[in-house]
Amino acid sequence: MIPVREDMREPPAPSASQMRKPMTQQDRAHDQPTDPRPGLSASIRSHLGSQLRAAYEALGAEDPSGRFAELIARLEAALAAQGEVVRPEFRDGLLQAVPSLRAFALSLTSNTARADDLVQDTLLKGWQHRARFQPGTNLNAWLFTILRNIFYSDHRKRVREVEDQDGSYAARLATAPHQGDRLDVEDLQSALAKLPPDQREALVLVGAEGVSYEEAATIMNCKVGTVKSRVSRARNRLAELLGYDEEDLGTDRLIQSAMPKDG
Repeated sequence: MIPVREDMREPPAPSASQMRKPMTQQDRAHDQPTDPRPGLSASIRSHLGSQLRAAYEALGAEDPSGRFAELIARLEAALAAQGEVVRPEFRDGLLQAVPSLRAFALSLTSNTARADDLVQDTLLKGWQHRARFQPGTNLNAWLFTILRNIFYSDHRKRVREVEDQDGSYAARLATAPHQGDRLDVEDLQSALAKLPPDQREALVLVGAEGVSYEEAATIMNCKVGTVKSRVSRARNRLAELLGYDEEDLGTDRLIQSAMPKDG
């Protein structure tokens, strides 16, 4: 049996309106990166992004012993016993979100046990407040916000972990597929651990999970321009730590052909 925590009333789940808060004119004025340093080329940005996605997809893909699928099944059965049903697309959306939720939780905690507990609490909170979710909006972004709120509520008195002290996180990340790229995922993990927490969080959301800048700003409760600046600084620092320059990718025509022109 999966223990269900009693302290699930706080923090409140975000409403659909919070996920699509209108931007004011002042917000738009700040909707630009503030990092004065020159940006990375599209090839390096794309290459770093592909490595981040591969690493975090490998980490998030596992559902330990079917833990989360079992949790959703129990919740659905309890609801059915009361003569109610949940929309299938919402139930399926929760299950499909688990890999991304685990990856985001791991980026915050650097501890697999804590990350899995955080995902479980997020699913419980999301289920409890399912009526607040507006169909047609981004379910993952809504769940990311819940997860982040729970994390900071539970751990505001703790020192934020930036290193893997027991070695389990590094060991799991080291098993991610290399896919023929020269970047060693152990180097990537080590470099990510050296980033400031707010920069790492922004980079994982935007670079690994594909969340838009606007959605990331809502999740992180900051301005869009702040997210862009954090992502830019994180990418620059990551490339610096990994020793990347244009010559690393310039001779690979296959990679270059897939590079976006900007963004």
